[in-house]
Amino acid sequence: MSTTGRGRLAVVGLGPGDETWRTPEATERLAAATDLVGYGPYLRQVGTIGEQQASHSFPNRKEAERAAFALDLAASGRDVVIVSSGDPGIFAMASAVVEELHKENGSGRWAGVHLTIVPGVTAATAAAARIGAPLGHDLCLISLSDVLKPWKVIEQRIRAAATADFVLALYNPLSRHRPWQLQRALDLIGQHRAAETPVVEAHNVGRPDESVRTLTLGEISSATIDMRTLLIVGSSTTQQFTDGAGRSWVYTPRHYPDASQHAEQ
Repeated sequence: MSTTGRGRLAVVGLGPGDETWRTPEATERLAAATDLVGYGPYLRQVGTIGEQQASHSFPNRKEAERAAFALDLAASGRDVVIVSSGDPGIFAMASAVVEELHKENGSGRWAGVHLTIVPGVTAATAAAARIGAPLGHDLCLISLSDVLKPWKVIEQRIRAAATADFVLALYNPLSRHRPWQLQRALDLIGQHRAAETPVVEAHNVGRPDESVRTLTLGEISSATIDMRTLLIVGSSTTQQFTDGAGRSWVYTPRHYPDASQHAEQ
């Protein structure tokens, strides 16, 4: 692999954990790379395919530094991959890379870099697939982490999404540094949803200790939730049932009450 001249940078989504959910394009770019850049646990998630490449590990919150480092490597002629969990464009590294590129726009610093974003399976769709089709209608993805945005903004968005009757996928729901925000978010949602609203609690989907279960909005407890958990809170139309084999299913119908009436107006 050439290390001089015009380099390449791919921001690759590894998916939620299981290698079978990694796209062929992601696998191809990982195998072709000279350098892998990323948060340590994500680099380890690459597995044996990444053993021949130079590996550059960064702390979790050093996203801007990680992006600039990778762009500089690519500008030197390397074939670089930034690894990201899930989909790199959803609460992940693609935004950080494009933002750094924007900051240097016109300077020529990274003008020779060929940038590609390689999509991946995000946690919400992986969790939904395990339980049925809870994301079958309009939905909203919200991260409860207030590291990069004020909690006030998060509350505004939760209120708006709950009022509009979106299915809600809540990322980063709880950590030891944020012990109270999840309950506050659930209280806000509860102002617009019945206590019987189905909720999917998905933990480490795609990994050996995966667990997915169905609760109601009134039953959720923060005792079983951490940063590796994703919550899907149903809309007013979301349904839950248990089939003849005892398996639980959750789905949100594609049709909406009175939709045919509205279509005629």
